[in-house]
Amino acid sequence: RHRCCHRPTKFYDYGVEPSNKTEYLENYPGYGNVCPPESCKPKPESQEDRGKMDGTTTFKSDYLPYEILARPFRPQAEYRPKSGKIDLGTIYQRDYSPHKVGPVTLARPRERKHTSEAKVDTIPTYRDDYRLRKGERTESCKVERAYEPPSERFGNPSTFQDDYFPRQPNPPQSCKPCDTKLAEGPFDANTIHRTAYVLHEMGPMFVRPREEYKPSDQPFEDLTTHQRDFKGMPGEQAKSCKPESRKHGSDDPFKGTTEFQDRYQPYLVTAPELHKPREYVPPTDKMDLKSSNRLDYISHKVAPRAPIKPAPGRKSSAPFLGKTTTKEHYQPWRVCRQGPIKKEEEIQKPTGKFSSLTTFRSHYVPHQPNPPQSFKPVEAVATGVPFKGDTLYRTEYTPKKPEVCPGFNPDAMGYVYVNTDPQGHKFYRQVSPERSESSCNPISEEVPAVS
Repeated sequence: RHRCCHRPTKFYDYGVEPSNKTEYLENYPGYGNVCPPESCKPKPESQEDRGKMDGTTTFKSDYLPYEILARPFRPQAEYRPKSGKIDLGTIYQRDYSPHKVGPVTLARPRERKHTSEAKVDTIPTYRDDYRLRKGERTESCKVERAYEPPSERFGNPSTFQDDYFPRQPNPPQSCKPCDTKLAEGPFDANTIHRTAYVLHEMGPMFVRPREEYKPSDQPFEDLTTHQRDFKGMPGEQAKSCKPESRKHGSDDPFKGTTEFQDRYQPYLVTAPELHKPREYVPPTDKMDLKSSNRLDYISHKVAPRAPIKPAPGRKSSAPFLGKTTTKEHYQPWRVCRQGPIKKEEEIQKPTGKFSSLTTFRSHYVPHQPNPPQSFKPVEAVATGVPFKGDTLYRTEYTPKKPEVCPGFNPDAMGYVYVNTDPQGHKFYRQVSPERSESSCNPISEEVPAVS
């Protein structure tokens, strides 16, 4: 009766062919000529070639190339230096008068410490003159009055209601220029700066002469303010707060025995044998240093290879001609702004007024609803007999004890392992303590369990 709740796993195979039938097919065979329902899953079919793909796109068919015109080239004006000299004098050089600067004298007085080891026994003036006084709490002058809300309604207008006058908003004047037409003809690129600018010649750049270094005649003062004002005061050396190290214990030798001395047993150890290397004996025969390359090689006389460097050409004294084919044949083209490539709409937009009538509203015909007939039974007259709630299931049902699988704890339930089938099910044998009249051996029965 036992059924496993898992899929069969084949740990051991004894040559038995597996059964692909399910529990439902074993218990419920076919009924007459009734066929099972067909599957709605689509069959995997390969799509046939419906034609060759055309490599043209809408962009290739609708795109029209335009001629690209180059920008006009503006020749660069020649540089002409200015005539005259540049005045490099400044207001600082004209008005500044140098002064001799001496060493800075310190305005801070020298620090003097007046220390004494005597103790102060006097009473300060604060302790002598100050006396504690008991403060008296002042009485409140506030007159306590109970709050009485006003009985009349507040009807006075506010200052905002009196002073405010509604005004119409005046929109600001628009500074947007009027629609002007573009001038016909080519664009004149001349500006006021180009027409009114006067070229000046640039003179040579002024180079300031380097001044010679003149050492100072006064001696160098190498004393700092700290070295000059600081005077070390003699003082006592600070005492160490570290406690003195004292030895804890006695100097008598240890007379007892240790656990290592009691349990240790000496073993006889032999010294390892040393491997002596053999003495090197040099060979007596002479070494033949001839190789196959030295014996078979034939030397040839070969002349050095000539260099591939070109011969030096003659230098001409004529001026360099900077004209090239690109400069002579290249002509600047005029570039026009390319407009958007927009495809014309195939469906024209409606021009009339939109009517909010849909096809459902225009074709819908309303019908009167017919309510369905009610099958509810007519209320019967209630009887005074009590209702009997017993059913066939309640009267004929007998409760059964839930069976426990012996595979979870076979030793505690009294089962002994027997074998395992090819599907991975383990079988146990129950050992019962009952005894029969003929023999005293225990009665056993094989029970399957979850693997």
